[in-house]
Amino acid sequence: MVLLLVVSIIYILTLMGNTAIILVSYFSPKLHTPMYFFLSNLSFLDLCFTTSVVPHMLWNLKGPDKTISYTGCMIQLYVALGLGSTECVLLTVMAYDCFNAICRPLHYGVIMHPKLLQQLAALAWISGFAESTVQTILVFQLPLCSHHMMDDFMCEEPTLIKIACVNTTFLENELSIAIVLYVVIPLGLILVSYGCIVRTVLKIKSAEGRRKAFGTCGSHLIVVVLFFGTIISVYIQPKSKFTQNYSKFLTLFYTVVTPSLNPLIYTLRNKEVMWALRRLVGRDSS
Repeated sequence: MVLLLVVSIIYILTLMGNTAIILVSYFSPKLHTPMYFFLSNLSFLDLCFTTSVVPHMLWNLKGPDKTISYTGCMIQLYVALGLGSTECVLLTVMAYDCFNAICRPLHYGVIMHPKLLQQLAALAWISGFAESTVQTILVFQLPLCSHHMMDDFMCEEPTLIKIACVNTTFLENELSIAIVLYVVIPLGLILVSYGCIVRTVLKIKSAEGRRKAFGTCGSHLIVVVLFFGTIISVYIQPKSKFTQNYSKFLTLFYTVVTPSLNPLIYTLRNKEVMWALRRLVGRDSS
């Protein structure tokens, strides 16, 4: 019941925080920039991701019957995988935006034009759900053991592979390829982008200029560390009872806690968002 209460509160905060980011980015002309366009996509993604997992999780925490239908499990895996893969690509795109903002400031407006923003966002969403379609089809072709018991909070691919009653070497190898494509490569591109950003910032002579440059992308870097850190811990780890319990904790963290932290990270470190929030609240009150 304690976990039910905590998750419920965090879920409500997630809905409120991410909805506020979307509304502020839409209604404030000052925030009609590439950074907030991608941030709105991230907030919408977090809303969808938590809503695809948390309500059913709360239902299971509430009562003794902790079950999910076969179709429901398939839908949950498909949506969660699609949104998770989309976030990996979207965070890479946001790193590219930071790179252009700091390393190519004079050409930023030309490079990050509205059509490119829409194309990059579409690339993230389409590629994410394309990967999810392949993974979900392969997973649900596996015959499951008769007990059908998953030791996890949600339907995740590693957990479903563990209860399969056939050799899963092919699927595990395919999952490894997907991890390389959607986790390792995006994270590598993000690190390369930040390497270039740090090199450019260190060339700035004024301390105020360096502080402002780091502040531009500091929030994004924190979100990257939280998201990729937990994803890597869940999907790249040895098999043991200890790591399974640890994996369940991390699953709870990246499905419930991380989406609620993203709005706080971006608003508390960003004066523009705070100003727009106060103005939006003031206008609604009037």
